[in-house]
Amino acid sequence: MNTRQTALLMLSFPLSIVAEANSTFFSDSSASVLLHNYYFDRDFKDPANPALKRELREWAQGVTLDFKSGYTEGPLGFGVDLHSMTGIKLDSSPDRSGTQLLPLDSKGRAEDDYSSFGGVVKMRYKQSKINAGRMVLNLPIAYSSPGRLLPQTFQGVTFQSEDIQDVVLMTGYLDRIKFRDSSNYENIRVTPQNGRFIDADSSGFTYVGAKYKATPNFNASYYHATLNDIYRQDYLWLVHDLPVGPGKLKTDFRWVKSGEDGAANGGKVDNDNFGVVFRYTLGGNTFSTGYMALFGDTAQPYMGRSEPSPTVEGAISTDFLNAKERTWQVRWDYDFAAQGIPGLTAMLWHMRGNNIELPQRMGGSDLYERESQAQVAYVIQSGALKGLGFKVRQAWYRNDFTQAATFRDNNDLRVNILYSWKLW
Repeated sequence: MNTRQTALLMLSFPLSIVAEANSTFFSDSSASVLLHNYYFDRDFKDPANPALKRELREWAQGVTLDFKSGYTEGPLGFGVDLHSMTGIKLDSSPDRSGTQLLPLDSKGRAEDDYSSFGGVVKMRYKQSKINAGRMVLNLPIAYSSPGRLLPQTFQGVTFQSEDIQDVVLMTGYLDRIKFRDSSNYENIRVTPQNGRFIDADSSGFTYVGAKYKATPNFNASYYHATLNDIYRQDYLWLVHDLPVGPGKLKTDFRWVKSGEDGAANGGKVDNDNFGVVFRYTLGGNTFSTGYMALFGDTAQPYMGRSEPSPTVEGAISTDFLNAKERTWQVRWDYDFAAQGIPGLTAMLWHMRGNNIELPQRMGGSDLYERESQAQVAYVIQSGALKGLGFKVRQAWYRNDFTQAATFRDNNDLRVNILYSWKLW
């Protein structure tokens, strides 16, 4: 086959999909716009150091356009999902930039705007689907964090099947990641925070997983993931709901086992993470308490400039995944719908970790860290502005690490305004 024939074949493939597209392809499609206004203010409280910024404070507007097609008819259905993400600077300066809301130039100044365009070609056979392209993922081992203006996106191929009742099977290969404050795709690497691992790139990330709904009240998930030549990871997640008295008790147990892979370019990896959280819901109240313990010689690894969600739910200034760390948490959530005010929620949360082991230059052994949060959120329930949401969250983080450590004492304020508009 010559070059001309190859070009004609590549051109004919998408055209053939359009030719096959019918009412299902278009009638099952959807499009939406998400507007995200984000104010970030982090005030550091550690001793003065001229080499370190005393505050990070920026304000930005995000715009995300999403289009999802249906599938063409027939045994094999084809479709496309497309997204466009844009971030716009509203306020910043070089002395307080670096919030990860906006990319920085070579002089440390925030760019006026940035954007990216991506999407996937998708195929469906019965209840099995393949996506190839650039996508947002919500897996515990590959997570597109919503913690900034725009989420991370991954480039690769994923497969998911629901052909077996109550079972979801999945696998995937990812070779590039776009950070939440960038327009460019880069190699995936391991996080080096607090001197845990060598900041090394990987050739790719692979995973397999399964979710099983054993009963209406019990769900089990398992994942095996490998960041090539850096780490491998097994993730077991069990969730059980049980009526207890007038309320409901949810037990959330997670075990994550990590070790080095292949050439171990990120250095030694040896970690077991056991965690459990109990949540009791009664009326509008949800009371939570939990404990997490890390064993082994190193911290728990995860993708660089990402988040280890949802191992630790809620933390915004740290990750509580240092070597030997032991943590406990208490949390209270309230849904004011119980008082006749739907859409209004509040949260108080505290987590403390101790027995931390870091490199000597960052503090050594028997260290601690703690984070507390207060949050109020409201989503308008009706009228012309239905769906417009407001969230204000204040966090306080403290530790006894040295200034060489990644995480620094700070007070953190975030204000989010979100509005999603369904085009069709």
